[in-house]
Amino acid sequence: MIRFSSALAAFISITTALAFGTSPAIAQEKKSQAKAWNLVGEVKTRFDARVVDILCELSGSDCAEQCGGGTQQLALVRKSDGKLIPVLKNGQPNFAGAVDDLLPYCNQDVEVDGLMIGEGQVKHYQLQLIRKAGAGKWNKANRFTKVWRKDRPEDAKKKGAWFRRDGRIAKQIAADGWLGLGAAADKAYAKSELE
Repeated sequence: MIRFSSALAAFISITTALAFGTSPAIAQEKKSQAKAWNLVGEVKTRFDARVVDILCELSGSDCAEQCGGGTQQLALVRKSDGKLIPVLKNGQPNFAGAVDDLLPYCNQDVEVDGLMIGEGQVKHYQLQLIRKAGAGKWNKANRFTKVWRKDRPEDAKKKGAWFRRDGRIAKQIAADGWLGLGAAADKAYAKSELE
């Protein structure tokens, strides 16, 4: 999935806010080994959770087999309080999500370590380390690039950042423009920035 529909993104944001309730902070349950990124509101956070397909978890339906095999957005349900934690980033410094890192653990109990990010009630998680519950060895959350190269060998041969080489992204931009609103909106925006 390259991008969410705006309705799905709004649904996830609202549901995430409701899931977190009015709790002023998300408690760190265990000593974290996460590396700080100096992001707004970041808190090193390590906890036990279950990996879930976020759409299935929120709707109770549309539950794809094996979490959609990488086509669905994945999340964590924290064991201590049952809160749904959206995982929007992996441990790599590129613009990549964490689906490839969570997918091998679909519907399994895991221990995760990373950064809770954001201010106020709506927060999300940046996954840095993951391991199956009870396992000794941590796995770094850095699978995106390897999986992308394997799945997109022709794009991987090109020069530049992965998101500038990915043919799916170029096709989406060609169809919907850089802002996702069409070429006319891109042109109007560019003109307003020059004025």
